[in-house]
Amino acid sequence: MSVIPLSLYIHMPWCVQKCPYCDFNSHNIKQTPPYEAYIEHLLADLRHDLPLSLGRAIHSIFIGGGTPSLFSSELIAHLLTTIRSYIDFEDNAEITLEANPNSADASYFVGYLDAGINRISIGVQSFQADKLVQLGRVHNPNDAIKAAQLAQSLPLRSFNLDLMHGLPTQSLADALSDLSQAVALSPPHLSWYQLTIEPNTLFGSKPPKLPDEDALWDIYQQGHQLLTTNGYEQYETSAYAKAGFQCQHNLNYWRFGDYLGIGCGAHGKLTQPDGRIMRTIKTRHPKGYMTGRYLEKSYIVPQDELPFEFFMNQFRLFEAAPKARFEQRTQLPIQTVERPIEQAIQKGYITEDNHYWYLTPHGKLFLNSLLELFL
Repeated sequence: MSVIPLSLYIHMPWCVQKCPYCDFNSHNIKQTPPYEAYIEHLLADLRHDLPLSLGRAIHSIFIGGGTPSLFSSELIAHLLTTIRSYIDFEDNAEITLEANPNSADASYFVGYLDAGINRISIGVQSFQADKLVQLGRVHNPNDAIKAAQLAQSLPLRSFNLDLMHGLPTQSLADALSDLSQAVALSPPHLSWYQLTIEPNTLFGSKPPKLPDEDALWDIYQQGHQLLTTNGYEQYETSAYAKAGFQCQHNLNYWRFGDYLGIGCGAHGKLTQPDGRIMRTIKTRHPKGYMTGRYLEKSYIVPQDELPFEFFMNQFRLFEAAPKARFEQRTQLPIQTVERPIEQAIQKGYITEDNHYWYLTPHGKLFLNSLLELFL
């Protein structure tokens, strides 16, 4: 068990305003949320899950939302200090907090740094005022620039900028302008992902007109070229990083590592001593969660679903996939996937040697078709 890293995801459920594209578990603030009480519930939730850690130290923490930067640095410090008293952290544990640009006050960011945060992820989405209005964001382009400059000035391990493309009325020039402005701010990590219309969102009920497939392909191709030219490597479907600055928390997800999930609607994945894999889902709404009924559902992943789950995660990454990792993380023999692997090789989706599988450029383009072979 000690060779499977253990991460911790912490969900903060409140936002000043729900974005029309967002299908995450976030709730508009109607009155001042019970921040202090929620922190205590998070800690109680973690205490309940601690036996599932099986004595492992925490490899990484990601505090997401919602808008975690609505919580004061004092509360974040109390949360992290108490968690440290419950469970060991690895020496170089990455600890990320998501922040909105309009909360980028110097005292806040310095406070988070002092609290133990060593990586900040800033939700920029666009540097163009009209696009931010369309996306329902509550910050402006100057807020985004100020937040990135502030993060750059602090002794953080890293920081990330979140950017979206394929926005309503977005031209190729608009998309490349956003990327150029992001690159000029020199973040070690960039998440650059396409806007998708999700059900149960405002955009889902009133879809805006988005760029067509040809325009999206031009944006991706030229944006990818701009990023690689400026020293960013695409290591995951929608993530680019300078050398050595990949997000360790997300890498653990995609490598089929384990993670505890605490907070409203948080998900966990925990390998059991007998090798079975348990998934946990926490109560989604703050009102229900804060009655102390934290766990909504847990279940063991059926063995015949494990190959698909493993490769769905592993092939998000553009690194070589160790064959030994499949056996270690699923507890299944490699022979289990011989037939779909042969089909994937025949179709040109992957190649292999004695120790690794390699995703081909063709496999990157037809990832869904590749994954269907493992269903």
